[in-house]
Amino acid sequence: MAEFTGKVALVTGAAAGIGRATAKAFAAQGARVVVSDVNVHGGRETVAQIKEQGGTALFVACDVGDTKAVDALFDQAVHDCGRIDCAINNAGVDIEMQPEPRWDPELFDRIFAINVRGVYHCMRREVEHMRTLGAGAIVNLASFAAIAGVPNKPAYTASKHAVLGLTRSAALFYAQHNIRINALCPGSVNTAIIHANFAIIPGGEATLNAANPARRMAEPEEIAEGAVWLCSPRSRYVVGHGLVIDGGQSVQ
Repeated sequence: MAEFTGKVALVTGAAAGIGRATAKAFAAQGARVVVSDVNVHGGRETVAQIKEQGGTALFVACDVGDTKAVDALFDQAVHDCGRIDCAINNAGVDIEMQPEPRWDPELFDRIFAINVRGVYHCMRREVEHMRTLGAGAIVNLASFAAIAGVPNKPAYTASKHAVLGLTRSAALFYAQHNIRINALCPGSVNTAIIHANFAIIPGGEATLNAANPARRMAEPEEIAEGAVWLCSPRSRYVVGHGLVIDGGQSVQ
């Protein structure tokens, strides 16, 4: 039997990249997946790919920076699926990479609205619901930037530090309610977001890979495996942890 048969997993930011790979990984393990994203076309494509592989999924559009939209997402997900056992708060933006840091208050607010407030909005509904179930698992997408500084990304780096702090604080309280909350801290991942930055990095992908002990970026599926593991019974003693998946970059 697949590990998540009979379970429901919610994945935000699931129209592409890590989110799509994570949604497909949960579906492959038997979960019914609620795919959510502000990108309607991409989200529906993810659902179609899951169904093509024999899985079960539905799409609910949501801008996680909008409290009312998050409430609508959770109301519909619970109405249609009856429960949410696992939640992957993956939706986020990385729009800042420039040759020099951008000290732009509007940019700061936009990044925090999605990367931090979005996670907060989702967790608010997730922990409330999971307490009624008596159990649950939540994984927040942080970043390598949650544990280290990135020179030209002050707002993004601050936002991911905040996600990890939010994860740890909530994990301490909700562990007593059998809700495990953890975070993923990926390094460079082969997605459209990072490809958009290659033109700004001298040497592009080659430079990025040369700086990593593994000499490559991660594939989205490798990060998705971490998310699935953190929600599985195999990690039942893991609480408040920021799981770093970065090819060794952070230990140099």
